[in-house]
Amino acid sequence: MGFLKRNYGWMIVAVLAIIPLFILSSMFKIDTTNGFVLSLVDNGGKEGMSTLEMLYHISGEFAIRWMTAVLTCTPFFILFGVNNLFVRQAMGIATAVWSLLHFIIFIWAEGFLETFTQVNYVAGFIAILILIPLLFTSNRKWMKKLKRTWKKLQSWAYAAIVLSLLHVAILEKTWLIYAIIVGIGFIIRIPFIKEKLIALRTKKSSIA
Repeated sequence: MGFLKRNYGWMIVAVLAIIPLFILSSMFKIDTTNGFVLSLVDNGGKEGMSTLEMLYHISGEFAIRWMTAVLTCTPFFILFGVNNLFVRQAMGIATAVWSLLHFIIFIWAEGFLETFTQVNYVAGFIAILILIPLLFTSNRKWMKKLKRTWKKLQSWAYAAIVLSLLHVAILEKTWLIYAIIVGIGFIIRIPFIKEKLIALRTKKSSIA
């Protein structure tokens, strides 16, 4: 019970991050007649998309959603006083895993060299390069090892979200939703606004 109480938030994030993988798994088929052959199902996409295009679209959507969720953790703490560092780490891991999956599917569909043919692809690739070290250092061991440097390293997540927003902005208009959420989060982080919000929250808590 003690383990569940300490880690329930992390576990919830893990479940929410894993469930969509079952959607992706339904787009694959396994042929065992001539060994073990993994291939895509026919007509697995929707809205005129091929199965591979649908895989690419879904993985990209979940990558940007998790990244946006990570960056709302601090504003959420400022507004409501609720903070769980390890839940945020779990969200960061989900972001990196979905982003890497998205990149792998892109390479599968287009080839690695295609990464350098468009500005939005390059932006997404740089975001992936930033997320890789963040993924491998998002644990207690590296927190203790890097100490203050750990926070500086994790702050590169801001650069990754900006590059990711640029990546999707060029592709489609849905980026605006994420940009607004992230933008509001950055406004809440402004020192004098942050101080006023915390003071207001503290005052309401004392009255209650």
